[in-house]
Amino acid sequence: MSFDFFKLEKLTITSYKTSTRTDKGEEFVAMFNPSSYSLSYQNVYAEGQGINTSGRKAQYSISKPQELTVKLILDGNGTTMMGLHNFLNPDDNDVGKKVHNFLQLTTLMDGELHEPRPLKLYWGDLHFKCRLLNVNINYTQFDASGKPLRAVLDTKFLGDLETPERLKDENKNSPDLTHYRIVNAHDRLPIMCEKIYGSSQYYVWVAKVNNLNDFRNLTPGQRIYFPPIEK
Repeated sequence: MSFDFFKLEKLTITSYKTSTRTDKGEEFVAMFNPSSYSLSYQNVYAEGQGINTSGRKAQYSISKPQELTVKLILDGNGTTMMGLHNFLNPDDNDVGKKVHNFLQLTTLMDGELHEPRPLKLYWGDLHFKCRLLNVNINYTQFDASGKPLRAVLDTKFLGDLETPERLKDENKNSPDLTHYRIVNAHDRLPIMCEKIYGSSQYYVWVAKVNNLNDFRNLTPGQRIYFPPIEK
């Protein structure tokens, strides 16, 4: 087995100009890979407790989105990731420009989106759709004129999944949600309604919503829309 040390994968943050992350995006590549990162998961439970009781059952409320914490280092001393000095591109050593670029891609409001850009963070097995929650910038080295030579960015990113991905992760199959199904051979609308709504009685309503003239003869490959039940 051979190794190419000059192909070291770097942590990369892709910044998108569309909320669906379907455009090419612009990349911010870390100068140095972090020594560690942390993922935080949090479940929230109701705080209420009955009067004259000594305890209560933990009543689940919601699960908050994941949070990713990572420290990024920007260095302007001319040193590359491989420990080599960068003399060819002196602009790459401008820490102020690097910080501004990071903020432009992750933090500042985009004029077209009217909000900070959606992001994807990649490194090894970590593939994280997110938004920047906050960043603290600590400048630690300066040249004779006071220009910063090194910056440490303590960042926190908030998980940001599109609705279909979120529902898939939550494994939700609720009648209160919108469903689409592709008809397979031998599928029958009343049986499909039974599986989705818990009752076959909604088949007439679903047939009407989908403009089905003959709900008894569904076509394999046909896409059926099952709207949420209004309460």
